[in-house]
Amino acid sequence: METWQEVLRKNSIASLETLAERFGPENFPELDRLREAADNFEFRISPAMVDLIKSPNDPIWRQYVPSVEELDVRDGMVDSLNEDADSPVPNITHRYPDRALFLVSPVCATYCRFCTRRRKVGDPEKIPMSQFESAFQYLEQHTEIRDVIMSGGDPLLLNDRRLEAILTRLRTIPHLQIIRIGSRIPCHLPERITAELCATLRKFHPLFINTHFNHPDELTPAAVAALGMLADAGIPLGCQTVLLKGVNDDPEVMKELMQRLLMARVRPYYIYMADQVAGAEHFRTTVQTGIRVMEALRGWTSGLANPHFVIDAPGGGGKIPLLPEYVISMSDEEVVLRNFRGERYVYRQPMEALSIAGKRRSRTRRKSA
Repeated sequence: METWQEVLRKNSIASLETLAERFGPENFPELDRLREAADNFEFRISPAMVDLIKSPNDPIWRQYVPSVEELDVRDGMVDSLNEDADSPVPNITHRYPDRALFLVSPVCATYCRFCTRRRKVGDPEKIPMSQFESAFQYLEQHTEIRDVIMSGGDPLLLNDRRLEAILTRLRTIPHLQIIRIGSRIPCHLPERITAELCATLRKFHPLFINTHFNHPDELTPAAVAALGMLADAGIPLGCQTVLLKGVNDDPEVMKELMQRLLMARVRPYYIYMADQVAGAEHFRTTVQTGIRVMEALRGWTSGLANPHFVIDAPGGGGKIPLLPEYVISMSDEEVVLRNFRGERYVYRQPMEALSIAGKRRSRTRRKSA
């Protein structure tokens, strides 16, 4: 039986020529320009994702196959979230008061063409694994940090021994209460989720994993089985989905994805607007589209299937939630609301609040007199 490393090495597609052989050269009329796009950002498609492609430009193809649209840079930014400016030492981004991002791997099983970190993912010199000590020391010195998110690249592409060494070191830091791992491995390389890996991870609770699925087709039987192994190891699972044009910007597609995630014991956590990344602008759709997607979820399916819809603010402002507008008006007396069907309802404010508001208005009138 092949190891997960062998599956990735032998069966992935990592060249445009191989891709053209698999799907036909007629689907690659601009091969020279595509080579330029592939040279700008790492290219590899894992076997699990290759097998899911049904036709050129379908939702799986769009996510992973290089496109000449990547060369059309208009308002995209190289570091759209300004992560490098919030990086006090190599591999650490410290933006939020009590959380820090720790980049522990430069590589991915499949390289998503919309990647926020395409400026550095795939390049070991830009996510240096030889400079972890300064990252550990920073986390040790900053006692306000209680939650560390391991990311990359993909942390689960580290071997079990390396992963255990990092987690062991993190668990020696007394103020680190929570460890999170961000990974697309359950989707892209389910063979990596082994009994040995799960036994390693379960030593370090409380430990959470946020997965990343963007389309219902990605929840293959193998992916669901891998997620089940992680859940059986006591690891709470969440999903961070990116709203992508031509992939999941359809309310029914997104609803199916959220429902199937719950069936796989994964709690939908975030739906992100696609970031303003140079080379990935063709994936962006409108905020209005995202609001329509959320309106198709709230009230029309389980509340458990309703993630936060956010924009990760360009320039490093952090995640800002957006919601459909359900408050029609608000006063001291009442709040007028609409429900998921568009029906109007009135919620009366408590009498104590009305009394306080009345006294406040009375004092204001006396002062003005």
